[in-house]
Amino acid sequence: MSKKLIKSGLIVSTMTLLSRVLGLVRDVVIARLMGADAAADVFFFANKIPNFLRRLFAEGAFAQAFIPVLTEVHAEKDDVKLKQFVAHVSGTLGAIVFVTAIIGVFVSPAITVLFGAGWFIDYLNDQPDGAKFELASAMLKITFPYIAFISLTGLSGAILNTLNKFAVASFTPVLLNVCIIACAYWLSPFMSEPAFALAWGVFIGGIVQLGFQLPFLYRAGLLVKPEWGWRDPGVVKVRTLMIPALFGVSVGQINLLLDTFIASFLVTGSISWLYYSDRLLEFPLGLFGIAIATVILPALSRNHVGKDELGFSGNMDWAVRMVCLLGIPAAAGLGVLAEEILSVIFQRGAFTAETARMASYSLMAYSLGLLSFMLVKVLAPGYYSRQDTKTPVKFGIWCMAANMLFNLIFAISYGYVGLAIATSLSATLNAVLLYQGLTRQKVYTVSRLTVGFVMRVLVATCAMVAAILWCQHGVEFTALTFHDKVLSISLTILLAVIVFSGGMFAMGIRLRHFKSKAF
Repeated sequence: MSKKLIKSGLIVSTMTLLSRVLGLVRDVVIARLMGADAAADVFFFANKIPNFLRRLFAEGAFAQAFIPVLTEVHAEKDDVKLKQFVAHVSGTLGAIVFVTAIIGVFVSPAITVLFGAGWFIDYLNDQPDGAKFELASAMLKITFPYIAFISLTGLSGAILNTLNKFAVASFTPVLLNVCIIACAYWLSPFMSEPAFALAWGVFIGGIVQLGFQLPFLYRAGLLVKPEWGWRDPGVVKVRTLMIPALFGVSVGQINLLLDTFIASFLVTGSISWLYYSDRLLEFPLGLFGIAIATVILPALSRNHVGKDELGFSGNMDWAVRMVCLLGIPAAAGLGVLAEEILSVIFQRGAFTAETARMASYSLMAYSLGLLSFMLVKVLAPGYYSRQDTKTPVKFGIWCMAANMLFNLIFAISYGYVGLAIATSLSATLNAVLLYQGLTRQKVYTVSRLTVGFVMRVLVATCAMVAAILWCQHGVEFTALTFHDKVLSISLTILLAVIVFSGGMFAMGIRLRHFKSKAF
């Protein structure tokens, strides 16, 4: 059980690492090009809207609803029925997302009003920030069609993941980063506003990602002609599961979008500071949390179809153990080294030391919720693999309401940092509710093995943080040259890894414990 999951997880993590590294390179290019000025705020806004929909349709609710149903159909070993199901799903989803994309292009000003109300009010009152509203409306026309291409890419990736071909879907995001970087370097010099070059990079990246996956789908024998199938029994089941899952699996993304809405009323730079800190948070979240969630959903779906309750619980326990092993030290490291990491990665060109300092505050706040974000990723499949979407949506609505309350409490006093705090708190609430629900349904209860394992991780993390603080004590990081900054942060991270790994080893943890059910 665990050996196969570890292998699949390593494949996804390796590909995701490549994608995240290129993603950081992309963000370095953006930071150098625009820093945290008004145009940067607008691009991040115009990119966040289709990415929000991508998380809902491509990676979020759709994948959680589609994979369990596809697993059922695939288990019947009827190729004709399987191909017909894929044809109907791709035709129905394709039609919906392309119509959505077209509508989004035409109503981009209304979308900007909805999520950038602060800019619209300034536009009506002839304030300087009113220019952001016009720029965002124009840029959204370019980025919005991305949702159509990436949704079909998500469909293709879900099919390949169900067939245990994880590498292709995990590598695909690399191509988006390559397209954005290429446009930033070669297209931006020909544009009066460089941010438009980045927007075209998003658009082109969507097409390239879909085109990359199609040959692999063909080799798997599932590149079929799309057909409209709204009333197909399988499609009916997918959309029935998907509608409530839109809330349940995407609470974090909805909360981030609400943060963007509120941040449009705050000082210029707020959206950019939140973006840069969120991007660093996404690195461990994607590398560990999403990677583990990607491999766990098909496994849990097979356990459910095969009525293997022991295997289901064991896979859930393994996933929780892995995200705690990776998430707890990652969160602590990001929190303690926030400004230093931001400075080394981004500080050049338009990205100043002040920008790094401001973004570090929101990164510290986001890091408090990193483990919760990861746990949500692996606990939610415990419901969706059993085709239970109503329970997570109930929790999701509660968490959205709680997030708004937290925003009111913290944003008033702490501005954009308060928004990050509120997001972390709502993610923690979501993780707690998801776990309690699984326990009440007698589906999964954390084992003594995992409790003991997590306690050891906490102790090793405390030792790691102490080592980091000792290593950084007395170092005037901002006064160092770039070379010395890189050397300092590299040695500190190396020391942290050695101390954490040594601490785990000293407390009796061995490689066999990552797949064994008993110490």
